[in-house]
Amino acid sequence: MPDETVAAGYRPLLFSIAYGMTGSVGDAEDIVQDAMLGLVKARRSGTAVDNVKAYLTTAVTRLGINHLGSARVRRETYVGAWLPEPVVVPAGEPGPAEHAELADSLSMAFLVMLESLSPVERAVFMLREVFGYGYPEVAALVGRSEANCRQIFARSRQRIGTAGSTPRTLPARQTEAAELADRFFAAASGGDIEALLGLLAPDVVVIGDGGGKVQAFATPPTGRLQVARLFAGLFRRFEKIGVTVRPAWVNGRPGALFHDPEERVVAVMSLDLTDGAVHTVRSVVNPDKLGHLGPVSDIGLKPQDP
Repeated sequence: MPDETVAAGYRPLLFSIAYGMTGSVGDAEDIVQDAMLGLVKARRSGTAVDNVKAYLTTAVTRLGINHLGSARVRRETYVGAWLPEPVVVPAGEPGPAEHAELADSLSMAFLVMLESLSPVERAVFMLREVFGYGYPEVAALVGRSEANCRQIFARSRQRIGTAGSTPRTLPARQTEAAELADRFFAAASGGDIEALLGLLAPDVVVIGDGGGKVQAFATPPTGRLQVARLFAGLFRRFEKIGVTVRPAWVNGRPGALFHDPEERVVAVMSLDLTDGAVHTVRSVVNPDKLGHLGPVSDIGLKPQDP
């Protein structure tokens, strides 16, 4: 099999690692492309690459660590809540191959938790926790000793806590989640506050990422009544300005993609569900994080009560 075909077969894994490191679809794609070009240059210079997967995985991991070193400065000055660029698969569609490794592994909640870790800690924790690499492999990928990687992982797990685990969702649970999300968006679209109250967890919270470009929440709305009223009002505004709501899977969680009348992307929303209720709603409206999904709307939608 030609080298190019072999390398291309690893793209889903490489993209997932790069995305987990950066939280950015565009940056992840750039990192994977740089790693691929590095492989081509190495081959042309006469370097023997016996294990293409190991070469590319190492390159992507270390490029991701380097990227985070500069990105952390930007994150520290980020306006409002930070959420990763959403990876969206429309409901009922398999999506591109890049999403295969992402499903149910790199949720928005998990990526936000990883923000508390240093670049190397993030790499070690993600490679071990999400992708199941053994410590010898992790050590080779990040350029640290095996003992050091064990310490880093233990320290990172302690910092993140048990919430840092990433259990897989069974197909049956996915069906239940999709049905609950459908009921949530139907109730919001119909302005049915009573129905919304029955679908929301007592401590439900809404987190919005506008990046200072689009107005989001200064203080995250919390509690059933406040959140129910917020979405009833928000979806009334959707209807008035012609925004459509389309079910989607967002980072392996049920959610929706919003378009304006000109088919431009307005927002992406994901739902975290706990015990059959909506526990957290995450909304990305920052246009800089929506461009990979298509043309972005200039409506400047404000996710708050009208």
